[in-house]
Amino acid sequence: MRKLIAGINMTLDGRFDHTAVDPDEEIHNHYSEQLKNADTALFGRITYQLMTYWQTLLQNPSGNKAMDDFALAIDGIQKIVFSKTLTHTGWHSASIAKQGLRDEVLALRQMPGRDILVSSRSIIVGLLNLNLIDELQLCIHPVAAGTGQMLFEDLNIRSKFALVNLKTFSGGAVLLCYQPLKPV
Repeated sequence: MRKLIAGINMTLDGRFDHTAVDPDEEIHNHYSEQLKNADTALFGRITYQLMTYWQTLLQNPSGNKAMDDFALAIDGIQKIVFSKTLTHTGWHSASIAKQGLRDEVLALRQMPGRDILVSSRSIIVGLLNLNLIDELQLCIHPVAAGTGQMLFEDLNIRSKFALVNLKTFSGGAVLLCYQPLKPV
């Protein structure tokens, strides 16, 4: 069965606002490698629309190798978008989910392939509530945003985790990798 890995960038004060953090070359390289080791990424509409920024770098590379490589990696992975309002994705490697979150993920996990990545807050929380995440990766950046939505704001079950890996980036960010402990 394919592994479902949820990962998100967040601030020291628990905010997940993508505009509050500034990933450096090392972090972009980390996520590019992660995309290359997976073959499917799940997004909610809001995060997906933010990710379409990378299409502009495909057409007009920035000259920053790490960012341009990330643009190539995100372009190459199959993207499934959970949205009630989008009618098309505008990206050749993206499609809109045909089923609800639980059924879509259960079906994807049964298909052959590599890891499935999740990087939208709403999808992460939904999958945690369904006990479907195999690994949770929190990349905590050394900044306090002060405002914005909390990552686990809508979690409706008590969840416990075991730390399975830790990676420190030279710019001060820390990647914490957890395995959810299944409820008894």
